[in-house]
This record gives sequence, structure tokens and C-alpha cells, in this order.
Amino acid sequence: MLTQNLGYPRIGSQRELKKICENYWADKTGYKNVLQVGKNIRHENWNLQKEAGIDVIPSNDFSFYDHVLDHSLTFGAIPKRYNEVILKKGNSELDLYFAMARGYQKEGLDVVAMEMTKWFDTNYHYIVPEFYKDQPFKLFSTKIIDEFYEAKQLGIATKPVLIGPVSYLLLGKEKEAGFEKIDLIKNLLPVYIEILSRLDALDVEYVQFDEPFLTLDLTEKDKKAYEYAYKEIRKAFPRLKIVLATYFEGLGNNLALTTSLPVNILHIDLVRAEGQLADVLALLKEDTILSLGLVDGRNIWKNDFEKSVSIINQVAEKRGLDKVWIAPSCSLIHSPVDLDIETNEQNLSAEIKQWLAYAKQKIAEIATLKKLITNESPASTLQKLEENKIAIANRKVSKIIHNPEVKQRVLGLKEQDAERLSPFSSRKIKQQELNLPSYATTTIGSFPQTAEVRSWRAKLKNGTFTVEEYDDLIAKETAKAVNWQEEIDLDVLVHGEFERNDMVEYFGEQLDGFAFSKNGWVQSYGSRCVKPTYYFW
Repeated sequence: MLTQNLGYPRIGSQRELKKICENYWADKTGYKNVLQVGKNIRHENWNLQKEAGIDVIPSNDFSFYDHVLDHSLTFGAIPKRYNEVILKKGNSELDLYFAMARGYQKEGLDVVAMEMTKWFDTNYHYIVPEFYKDQPFKLFSTKIIDEFYEAKQLGIATKPVLIGPVSYLLLGKEKEAGFEKIDLIKNLLPVYIEILSRLDALDVEYVQFDEPFLTLDLTEKDKKAYEYAYKEIRKAFPRLKIVLATYFEGLGNNLALTTSLPVNILHIDLVRAEGQLADVLALLKEDTILSLGLVDGRNIWKNDFEKSVSIINQVAEKRGLDKVWIAPSCSLIHSPVDLDIETNEQNLSAEIKQWLAYAKQKIAEIATLKKLITNESPASTLQKLEENKIAIANRKVSKIIHNPEVKQRVLGLKEQDAERLSPFSSRKIKQQELNLPSYATTTIGSFPQTAEVRSWRAKLKNGTFTVEEYDDLIAKETAKAVNWQEEIDLDVLVHGEFERNDMVEYFGEQLDGFAFSKNGWVQSYGSRCVKPTYYFW
């Protein structure tokens, strides 16, 4: 039985990637420094997973901005408007990459960025590929090959991660009429074959293909594209061990299609779709290894070892341990990096921390689950099991979470509590009382948090400013914003919300039942990181 990881956070435990990229965009650091920080993060991630006991470690899960954009650059799916950026003297491949992500406005050029949208139902956002009729593809960036070789030089044989060819096409948009994006599968697949050929020359053993669209509704054309793509890959590389990763939902109507594909390892998400296990086992080919996504890759809660061990044993009993892998439910890019650096009990008490697991801790959980099954290091492993049982039990009864007053109030809710107290007619009268026009003008509410405002908040936190000094500066900034709105003749004024930090954190801090980390950053897009809210009641 092996353990695998599908992907690890690429921002660095101290958000090193964010800081170096933003300095580069501001012309405060050089190209080589950006590359070095990226290299440091990759090496730290690979070594951490190796030392933790992960058997199959991913590469090409690192990205300077977005993994879907990485693939567009790899496949040469570069919109023509960036041709001038490529031709500008002194621009690197990284400059082209950032131009596609953020736009390019210098040296007389004004090139808009590519579209960004949500990655399925997560808070992550990806750069949308742009497709044209009869679009050719070619191997433009060798990032995936370079990073596999880089890890190999460290003595770590990794599993390169690729977005599967069908999911990559379905993630994009047609930018002209007269074709469907899935029609490009035969143009795209030769680039995959070329990449795999180069990896094969470096003695790659496993390659992971992420195909999350296998959990969504597919057209007949989409299904045929899946059959065609993996048949061609298998024909070209009969000895390659293909890991097909699905996540975020169960296979549903695509179960028969997925289990029929010529792959060696099938990964399923048993956190979001635990109920699919029996159906998958019923249809899975005898020689296919099943990767069990048991450790939640999208949340901060500790794994329930007893429950996971029960599922592993259930599958092993039917298929044998050699046909079982243990993994997170999806890539860990949706998790904060390391709980160990949360040292401030004002943010997270010891009681709360015992329930949590960030990416580093989730990697350890995967390794521990294997030891529990194989009876490796029985004394220390059994101790971890007991500690896990205690933490899981404590969370079920803790007064931090279970407030009888709140529960009683929830039980007392009635249907009419969800209805407005005043009818529309009375609200219309209120508008007239305020002397508002039929089409009033206003803003959303938040004004930009300038560097100066952020510096005041930092000084308040470190004790340089008193609360009175901070409040006085915020009041003056608010007055400036209100005066400006009056000058430009807006109808409904806002105060600008200069006092708040994050749009969720500020309000949560005023309420019971919420906890906030200091270093629990998760990438939302590019260099933008957000901290998850821990909601307890």
C-alpha cells in the first residue's frame, strides 16, 4: 500500500511567493531572485513530503501564479495579443506569463489580461484558456519536464501532475464562433504525447492526470474525447503508470466511463462523496489500484483516524492492500500551509488547535494512516491514534462549539422569522422620506485600503499607536471619503470602511463563535491570499 499527495501549497509557509512576485512586479527585485524563491519553495515542499513518508510525491504542482495558466503556456495556447510582449527586448518567459495573468502596461503597450474565474466550487481562481477554431498547439514551456528533473537531482522521484487533456479544454472558452472547444482534442493530444516522451526519457514512473470534469455532467462528445485521449496515451506509453485523479464530487453518471479508461490508479474523493465507494468498487477493473481521498484537502479539520482506517480496511478486504493507496481528497493548495507556526494563543487556543490540521499536518495524517494499517512503529502510531480519538471526542462536546443558548434559539426559529417585517410599500415611503431620486447613485461600500491606512493598523497591532490615535486617524480618513462623495454629488454616501481589515475577519472578530488564524493563508489567485474563518457555533 502506498501513500500519495495530489498537490502541495505553493505560496510558502511565510507567503514568500507573494512577496517576491509583488516586488518583481514593482521592479524592486530581479528575475533571478524570483526563480530562486520558487526553487526554494519546491525543494522545501518535496523534502517535507519525503521526510513525512509520502511514497508518491507530486511535481509541477508549483506555480508562480496559476497552474491552469502554466498549462496554457506549456501548450503554446498564447493569445496573439501577447506577441508584442514576447518580442520586447529583455522580456523573459516569466514576463510573458505574468502579462497573460495581469496584463502588460508599459513600454508603450497596453495589453489586457486573460479572464479569471472560479476553480469549480472552491475559493481559488484560475486563468481561463482562450481557444480559436483549428487552433494549433505546440510545446512552448518545458516547466513540467524541468521540475521533474530538478526533483530527480535531489534524489526524489516525483509524479508529474498534468491537468488532463479533456479537463483542460473544458476549462477554456471559445473566442470565436463555428466550433466547440472539445473539437481541439486531436490538436492538443500530440503535445501531451511529446511531454510524456520527454518524461519517459528521464525514467518517469507515475504521471498524474487531473480530470475533475469527470464529476460533472458531460456531453457524448466529451465522453468520446475521454475515451480517445486515454486510449492514445496508453497506446503510446504501455508501461507508464497513469494516475487519474477525480475530486470535488462523486463520479455519478460518469462512473462506467471512468472505470473503463485504461489507467493504473484511479483517485476518488471520499470526503465530498463518500457514498460513491461501493459503486466504484463494483465496477473497478481487477488490476486497477484505488486511491482513497480520505484526508480533507479543502478544510482545516483534523482527520478522524478511526473512520478512515475502517474505510481502508473495507477496501483492502475486497481488493488487497497492494491495490489501495491513501491520499488527500484533492490538492492541498486549498489548505493553509503549517499549523506549527500558529503560536499566538490569542488567535487560536490550544483547545482549538487540537482539532486542526493544515497541509503539513495533513501529509503527516496520510503517513500515519498507512502505519496504522501496516502496523509500522506500533507504539508511537497507537499513541497518535489515541490522541486523535481524544481530539475528535473533545470537539463533539466542547463548550466553544456547543452553546446551549444558541441551539435553543435555533430550535425556536419559525418560518415567519425569514420574512421581512415591513412590506415593500413602506420601504418605498422610506426612500421618499430620504428624498432619493428613482435611480439613486452610491458605491458598493468599501474604499481602497491604502498603504497608509494599512500602516496605521500595523502600528496599532504592534503597540506603536494607541487605540485613540488610531481611531482619530480613521475618523479623519472617513471624513475625507464622505466629503469627496458629497463633492461629486452621490445620493447615498458610505463611510469607506477604513477601520476593517478583511471583509469577513473584521465582522467575525466582533462576534462570538469565530476564530481567526494569524498565518492560515490560502491562495485565492496569483499573489492574493486569504485566511479561512473557523466558525464554531
